[in-house]
Amino acid sequence: METYARELLPELAAHGDLRLTAFVNRAATAAGGPWAEHADAVLVDVDVNNRVHWVRAEQMLLPGLARRAGVEVLHSLASTAPLRGDIPRVTTIHDLLYAKVPDAHFGLRGLGMRVLVPAAARRSDRVIVDAASTRSDLVDDLGVAADKVDVVPLAADTGSPAEPQDEAAVRAALELGDRPVVLSVSAKRPHKNLPSLIRALASVPAARRPVLVIPGYPTPHEQELWALAGELGVTGNLRMPGWVGPGELEGLYALAVACVLPSFYEGFGLPVLEAMRRGVPVACSDRSSLPEVAGDAALIFDPGDQAAVTAALTRLLDDPALRDRLRAAGREQSARFTWRATAEATAASYRRALAR
Repeated sequence: METYARELLPELAAHGDLRLTAFVNRAATAAGGPWAEHADAVLVDVDVNNRVHWVRAEQMLLPGLARRAGVEVLHSLASTAPLRGDIPRVTTIHDLLYAKVPDAHFGLRGLGMRVLVPAAARRSDRVIVDAASTRSDLVDDLGVAADKVDVVPLAADTGSPAEPQDEAAVRAALELGDRPVVLSVSAKRPHKNLPSLIRALASVPAARRPVLVIPGYPTPHEQELWALAGELGVTGNLRMPGWVGPGELEGLYALAVACVLPSFYEGFGLPVLEAMRRGVPVACSDRSSLPEVAGDAALIFDPGDQAAVTAALTRLLDDPALRDRLRAAGREQSARFTWRATAEATAASYRRALAR
């Protein structure tokens, strides 16, 4: 969602008919971003590490701040929105993960999502989703009218990516040796279905087994993944480095032989486009939004069928001609998604909210 905000705002600013006001928290202000350059930035005094404080600020402070700033349409970017106020509202709901995969959000956050996301969908004048599959979820699960929902796809990152870290340095830092690398940019959460990828890794004969690298924020589920790798005897072929810097991530993309995403549910699945944009052959699951994003430019498999996951990984490793085809097709597919198109469709949603 931070990528969404950072990429969307400059493109919206390029529309001459929009005056943008960005309501940002202390952490976003400290970290810096396009909100200072492309919008009038208004500080919302909220502690981003305190969920209760966050909700209170969104519900109690934001409507008044928006009114005083002369806002005509209030766009909430992160699936929840203020439930009071008379300013026309647009809310981007990226997914219904809290409902489709209940253990993905737990405790207070899970409770808040179950209350606030449906309420935001009902109270907003327009709802933006990243994929048609999510629009279907809103219609089927929340009873939202289909004609109230605008499908606005995201895009891969724009501009020049960070300079890739030298391959030798990346290999040394992660102790990869000279083995091929399979990449899966993913949070360590159960719905990402990473155990199936580890089982597929174990099915590859040891002599030609790649290293599976899974960068992404750590979670308690990571211990289960390590335990599974130990049971299967592939601990030495697994790396889960947590957060990596932009240069190291670019270095991993540059040396990866393939990128595999076996997730059961994704609101969009940006890593698919990001890998394709960099010319990395992709295999991904056939669930939720991923087929929409991948099109015909990836190997598509049933993530609930272990044999299918294993077959996809094996084909990518064993078939150079297939990798070449997917590499070219992926670049072409990723080029169809642009943040400029995202901004244009978003601005059109604003106009619909005003008309409503």
